Amino acid sequence: MKKIMIIEDDMKIAEHLCSHIGKYGYKVIIAPDFEHILAAFLDAQPDLVLLDINLPRYDGYYWCRQIRQASICPVIFISARTGEMDQVMAIENGGDDFITKPFHPDIVMAKIRSQLRRAYGEYAAKNEERVLLQDGLHFYPERLELRFGSQSTQLTKKETDIIESLLERYPRVAGRQDLLAKLWDAQAYVDENTLNVNVARVRNKFQEIGIEDAVETVRGAGYRLRITWKEEKA
Repeated sequence: MKKIMIIEDDMKIAEHLCSHIGKYGYKVIIAPDFEHILAAFLDAQPDLVLLDINLPRYDGYYWCRQIRQASICPVIFISARTGEMDQVMAIENGGDDFITKPFHPDIVMAKIRSQLRRAYGEYAAKNEERVLLQDGLHFYPERLELRFGSQSTQLTKKETDIIESLLERYPRVAGRQDLLAKLWDAQAYVDENTLNVNVARVRNKFQEIGIEDAVETVRGAGYRLRITWKEEKA
């Protein structure tokens, strides 16, 4: 059963969508609050998101960017904003489609079905799932998953990009500038400390599955993957 998450601060609209979508056999989850949307998303792991733009504190563009750090699931914006620039912003911030309010629920269903077909169904890419193997390590980029032996951990999109770059260059060095360009190619300037923080998170993910000191800092060049593990994991 596919899961649809609704992020909408007008509870009448959210409940109306929930009732209508549920009739078609989908499991529907309404965001419980607007302070911890990403945490709710990660907990629910929905197959598609309906996302309003005007939300308390942070707008839908912000939350779409946050979701895109962790998932490539379809995101459909639903908003009373009708300007062309609003639709452009929705797509540029990671959205897949845009529905204006007021809307007919059958239009919403048609767009949901279309996006699910493109992502998971008959129109989805038929390529086999990629897996990168190295010294007992199994890395699944499409799943955002890293596995070693019986241990596995879930990754964010940026953690996935970093690990993919390290594995593709292994045992050579992945340059800092190459990593910055891959992870933040849409931004003119990114503080390099941001990369340091993300690499630290990658190191922690390797430790979770028993691989110690996985990412070596090569001064003045970048980072290199080193696959060593605890004796009991060998």
